[in-house]
Amino acid sequence: MADSVITAVLGPTNTGKTYLAIEKMMTHKSGMIGFPLRLLARENYDKIVRIKGVQNVALITGEEKILPENPSYYVCTVEAMPLEQPVDFLAIDEIQMAADVERGHIFTDRLLYARGQRETIFLGAETIKLLLKQLIPEVVIETRSRFSKLTYTGIKKITRLPARAAIIGFSVQDVYALAELIRRQKGGAAVVMGALSPRTRNAQVDMFQSGEVDYLVATDAIGMGLNMDIGHVCFTSLRKFDGQRMRALSAAELAQIAGRAGRYMTDGTFGAAAEASAMTQDVIDRIEEHRFENLPNLFWRNHDLKTTSLDALIYSLNVRPQQTGLITARKAEDQQILEVLMQDAGIEKLANHPSRVKLLWDICQIPDFRKITPQAHAKLAGQLFKMILDKGKLEQDWFAKQVKMLDNTGGDIDVITGRIAGIRIWTYIAQRKEWIDRSSYWRDMTRAVEDKLSDALHQKLSQRFVDKRTSVLVKGMKTQVELTTQIGEDGSVTVEGQTIGKLEGLRFVPDTGNGKFADRVLMNAAEKALQTEYQNRIADILNPAKDDLTLENDARILWKGQAIGKAVKGRDILHPVVSLSLQETIDQTYVDQLKTRLNGWLEVYLANKIAPLFAALRTIDEEGASGSVRGILYQAADQLGTIKREKVAGLIKGLTEADKKVLAKTGVRLGYEYIFFPMLLKPAAQRICALLWKIWNEKTQYATGFAIDGKMSFAVEKGIPFTLYLVQGYVLAGTRAIRVDVMERFTAKLREVTRQDKGTPQPLPLELLSIAGLKRDEAEEVFGFLGFNVTKQTQTVTVGEETKETETLMIQPKFKKRRKTKRVPLDTKSPFAALALLKKKKK
Repeated sequence: MADSVITAVLGPTNTGKTYLAIEKMMTHKSGMIGFPLRLLARENYDKIVRIKGVQNVALITGEEKILPENPSYYVCTVEAMPLEQPVDFLAIDEIQMAADVERGHIFTDRLLYARGQRETIFLGAETIKLLLKQLIPEVVIETRSRFSKLTYTGIKKITRLPARAAIIGFSVQDVYALAELIRRQKGGAAVVMGALSPRTRNAQVDMFQSGEVDYLVATDAIGMGLNMDIGHVCFTSLRKFDGQRMRALSAAELAQIAGRAGRYMTDGTFGAAAEASAMTQDVIDRIEEHRFENLPNLFWRNHDLKTTSLDALIYSLNVRPQQTGLITARKAEDQQILEVLMQDAGIEKLANHPSRVKLLWDICQIPDFRKITPQAHAKLAGQLFKMILDKGKLEQDWFAKQVKMLDNTGGDIDVITGRIAGIRIWTYIAQRKEWIDRSSYWRDMTRAVEDKLSDALHQKLSQRFVDKRTSVLVKGMKTQVELTTQIGEDGSVTVEGQTIGKLEGLRFVPDTGNGKFADRVLMNAAEKALQTEYQNRIADILNPAKDDLTLENDARILWKGQAIGKAVKGRDILHPVVSLSLQETIDQTYVDQLKTRLNGWLEVYLANKIAPLFAALRTIDEEGASGSVRGILYQAADQLGTIKREKVAGLIKGLTEADKKVLAKTGVRLGYEYIFFPMLLKPAAQRICALLWKIWNEKTQYATGFAIDGKMSFAVEKGIPFTLYLVQGYVLAGTRAIRVDVMERFTAKLREVTRQDKGTPQPLPLELLSIAGLKRDEAEEVFGFLGFNVTKQTQTVTVGEETKETETLMIQPKFKKRRKTKRVPLDTKSPFAALALLKKKKK
């Protein structure tokens, strides 16, 4: 590699460094470029594929691997770069990350050892310039200026920030609180955090880029590689927790984030929120002029690790750097996991060969995306190590179980975020063909689960932090155009594509948001369209099709399945009236027309369903009807068709033969115990009778439908008044409701049976049980309620050579012995004593 050129292209954000590196790589026959984030690697992979074709470009990250048979170009995360693969061109992006506390040693390693055969380029901030010269004397440094200007605009309240602003918080809690504030005041915000998966992060960014929301709330993860149309960056704090302590951000770190404002030739601004401490003038000047202190040193870890034994590995990890400008990195996550595992005597005993030490070290390097304790992650690593040693590879069923536990989109934002972190670990493991069979299958499976979880997370973030109403309203006010209203076939009302409520019958039911101002303005925008729709619906109701109007069991009146009113108590039980459910803005003229039309419909509807009762009313009004006929029919109609005979016994005695003929024409039947209309014992009529009783007694909360399919009997429901059963034509007998015509047949038959011998039990006709749909074990309770004793009698019957015992139900009336009256001695001092003496003397 004597003719290999090493170049560093340094400068602030928005200088086109990455674009330059990719252009240069395309001029070589082969190349490799390492990015600090999986998200950036994927984004630039897609760009290069469009230029060179999918068969020529590989994507390699810890969790994703697209590897054609013979690729020329490799797009990778810095950690996943296959440095054993020779390429003409090699580039590392954001090389100043070598000073990062957690990942710095990886970038330093690439800086010192990763080379292209013809050309190597390091991209980053000018803060690393002196250290580059010191560590790689032959490097050629090129500095580039920012395309656009970055200007400080001072302190502003968050609610006063301009559109297309990014608001920076330094914890998940801060981001959520800020996003909630923006949702209430501005309509919504996209959310970007390091904990989000690339798919979720891209979906959130797309909301911002498309203009669906005008604000972005993010952690400092926004500072690396996300190219968006941000006009202003607002800091809500100038301090962050770096994993060990709270510290102030340097001017260079603030500039990396602020530099996201303004893209290409468009200028940008930055500032602080009123809730944050103000920046010093020195820091402001440094950011605006891109003047930052040089990095004092880079973090380093030994490149030449020994895996001959665990002790040798630990020793090599702890080697200190000899070059000036390099300092020992704090123990990385992989080393912490290794040291935890070495405390397990079983693991230490198993790691007794260089190949096993190498396997253990590879497993320790599985990233802990969950960010839990080293002890917890080490437990998983130890389990993987033992299983691979014992079985040769990870068991398929066990692996499937781990994936299945995470394949669940339920739960809140934090729960789903945790599952995404978990599935990323299994995606990383699935990349290792030497660890698991069917590696490509499991890689696709885990990626599919991650995608599903990512989509669910995006949806939940949007639901929580985007108020569509306020967002639409703000846009409408900015553009000062009339908002478009649409009414769907299902009655849904939308303004600018956002549902604000639903039209149910002739009443609008708003789906109110959290902003009363937005709700009011959106309702005003929809009111014109609603008034037109009300008029169209009223015209249809006034001239309805045959089955458009229905009366429900809860007294609601429906038009095409939508409630427009209800039947309420009227002048008598058979004549309820309509109470309308209308929008208050409907003209009174229309209201009067609807009342007249619907009251007329209701009267005709009821007259058809319970015709015998309306015929009885007409008979009452006829001049030829006697007083007895009128009295019987009036009471029957008032009780909705079924009454006890004893209530009108006196009137029945006064009936003439002519009267009986009049009653027969109405369909009423005078039974032994009850007077009823057989035609009202059909389910449709029973439903209406029950409903009329509930309306009259204002008890519409009771469910209707006891007499399902005209059953002869059914179990009584607790808490329901007995009169509600009676108006449906059912008589209560213990815990059973028996239809009145069946009860009358009971009475007739029982009189016939028991008339034979009052003192001797008679066999109970089983047809009585069959008629009423009763079981044998229900007979005692039902007939006992009717005044009869039911007993069981066992008889022996011989059929051929076989003898069987049969059980017969016997019935007889209950007789009550008269009690002898016990004479009480008369009080001689009472006035009645004198009267008794007078009577005795007369005798």
